[in-house]
Amino acid sequence: MLVVISGASRSGKTLLAQNIAAEERMSYVSLDWIMMGFTNGIPEYGIYDKLFPDVIAQKMWPFVKAMFESMIYVDTDCVIEGEAILPELIKELQLNYPDKIKLCFLGYKDVNVQKKLIEIRDFSNKKNDWLYDKSDAYITDHINNMIAHSKLIIKSCDENGMRYVDTSVNFLSSLELAKRYLLKTGE
Repeated sequence: MLVVISGASRSGKTLLAQNIAAEERMSYVSLDWIMMGFTNGIPEYGIYDKLFPDVIAQKMWPFVKAMFESMIYVDTDCVIEGEAILPELIKELQLNYPDKIKLCFLGYKDVNVQKKLIEIRDFSNKKNDWLYDKSDAYITDHINNMIAHSKLIIKSCDENGMRYVDTSVNFLSSLELAKRYLLKTGE
């Protein structure tokens, strides 16, 4: 079973994925690691971390799709998270392997930008966080971009019959709702 969590940056994808992976004793893969492999290892492919998430998803999809198909073929249990998936891209795989892929998208379309900035600052107090040394203006711009991205994800989830959980309010409760959905312990 592949548990796939995608959506906007800073919506709780990593936190949710790592929690599920630990609780269910499943392997964990971040698509950000793969994207950075393209960025730093094979830049000629044109996939790099400064692109908007939907562009990264479009460019990485052939690779990600083949990786997912291979993982399904060998019957791997894994939690995979990252921005590099869009509902309209993964729909075919979900239809072809309905018992092998469980997925959910996260975002925050109605978040208070100033409050989100404070939350990000509180969370990114570690040097291994990519927003650690960024200015408030940079992070605010990122939040606004992710609000717009969340709205696109909601629309695509609605069009493709996929689950979207908004983490704008009650962040941890929203992640718990997504977790219950993904693990089928309640909806």
